[in-house]
Amino acid sequence: MYGWMRDKVIQENRLTLIRKPWPVILSLVISLSCDQAPSPINVVDINIAQIQENILSGRTTCRMIVQSYLDRIEAYDDSTINAITVTNPVALDKADAIDLLVQQGEQLGPLFCAPLLIKDNFDTEDLPTTAGSIALLNNYPPDDAFMVQKIREAGGIVLAKTNMAEWAFSARQTVSSSYDTTANAYALDRVPAGSSGGTASGVAASLGVAGLGSDTGNSIRGPSSHLALVGIRSTIGLTSRDGVVPLSFDRDIAGPMANSVEDAARIFNVVAGYDPADPYTEAGRGRKESDYTNFLRTDGLDGARIAIIPNMVYTEDADTAVVRLFEQAVSDLEALGAQILDSLDFDLQKQLDRENMSCRRFRYDMYQYLSSLGDAAPIKDVLEVLESGQYSSYAENSLRSYQNRSMDIHPAQDEPTCPDYLDNQGRQAYLASLVSAMDADHIDAVIYPTWRNPPAHIDRGDEEYKGDNSQLVAPATGMPAITVPMGFTYGTLPAGLQLVARPYQEGLLFQYAYAYEQQTKHRRPPEGFPPL
Repeated sequence: MYGWMRDKVIQENRLTLIRKPWPVILSLVISLSCDQAPSPINVVDINIAQIQENILSGRTTCRMIVQSYLDRIEAYDDSTINAITVTNPVALDKADAIDLLVQQGEQLGPLFCAPLLIKDNFDTEDLPTTAGSIALLNNYPPDDAFMVQKIREAGGIVLAKTNMAEWAFSARQTVSSSYDTTANAYALDRVPAGSSGGTASGVAASLGVAGLGSDTGNSIRGPSSHLALVGIRSTIGLTSRDGVVPLSFDRDIAGPMANSVEDAARIFNVVAGYDPADPYTEAGRGRKESDYTNFLRTDGLDGARIAIIPNMVYTEDADTAVVRLFEQAVSDLEALGAQILDSLDFDLQKQLDRENMSCRRFRYDMYQYLSSLGDAAPIKDVLEVLESGQYSSYAENSLRSYQNRSMDIHPAQDEPTCPDYLDNQGRQAYLASLVSAMDADHIDAVIYPTWRNPPAHIDRGDEEYKGDNSQLVAPATGMPAITVPMGFTYGTLPAGLQLVARPYQEGLLFQYAYAYEQQTKHRRPPEGFPPL
């Protein structure tokens, strides 16, 4: 009864639902749908707002939503992509608690009943955190990572953990000694990139509504590009890495991976912000926007000034199909009102050749992380795995390369010296040079293909690794970057468009990416994972 009124209430609150007075909305929506028996709904490529709307309308329940994702994991994961490491045994209990809050008209968090996939390097107190290493197979941290805690406080559900490259060593593929190899959901003979390939393939195949990944050089944006997802790497200092197993703390970033810009912004609202446990976030204190969904406008590209960095597009190893997609993306941006400068006056190679652009601090950072686990830590020094043999063959060389680095001396005091981000003269000079070049031409953002080549074949991941643009700008400069789907090459292989903005302009990135996404609608789910 009164279906038209129920639908009108939901539509009017589409993007602003979480900011309305919950008791009023809940009592109205529940009263309008009290005669409707809830039933499971199709969760393939659904977004968070749609999940919440269907629950509030009475069409379904949170338990049914979570059960649908668990059923999809059971049906599809082991036999195909191997994205999931463990599922949360209390996920349905969490869903029941949310359904009770809905029935009682209680206030709900902004991510209520969002079943999320969490990369296996995020601490979860109730699930193991292995960082892709068999040496940590029974590692149960004493508490949640900052972002996981925020997700739970916002009503999100930790549905499962996802496979990753061992110790996050590989940007090329997702292979761990703890849970083996993850395939690309769009082409099972291709890689999902690394190291967040489990989250990427899992979200793409709708095994969860969205997820969390981490990005030291590539690992949010590369896998997102290879799986037709939106992934954002924030400004260094805007998001906390507390409780995320490190690779290089002066470059590590954690954040959302989703099938839409809207969901990425919703999750970013929750996980970004100051954390006293992460000293880098002191620099970003007070720089977080109140609500990143306020930037989601379909006309958001009108008047934008965007520049291309040509030597990140037109290279000898660039795949022509990806280049064609990029050129079409440029045309689409122009059609949406953006002014495109086809060549930014900027010497990229000069910046990459600066000293101290990458610090080898993994052993030290791992010592800090393992110390945080207390007496329950499975190991005290990450290089203990070389003695135990608990590592895969491809990780051995990387592990041994840290033998000449100190375990317990800060890299800034070690030899050779390895300064932190804010004290690193080379990286700060790179940042200043790029921002200066953008200022000179009044540029708001720079663009390039996230990856200049399609995903490599899974049995030739090393040999075919080329075209990874994500390593070249954002990690060294600390600038924010987002990737958004820009289409498919060779029929089924996704490619991504990457945008980089000045520090703390994540809102602008969401604005541009959303306008482009809404106009082009490139995202489509992979075949082979239909509704159950």
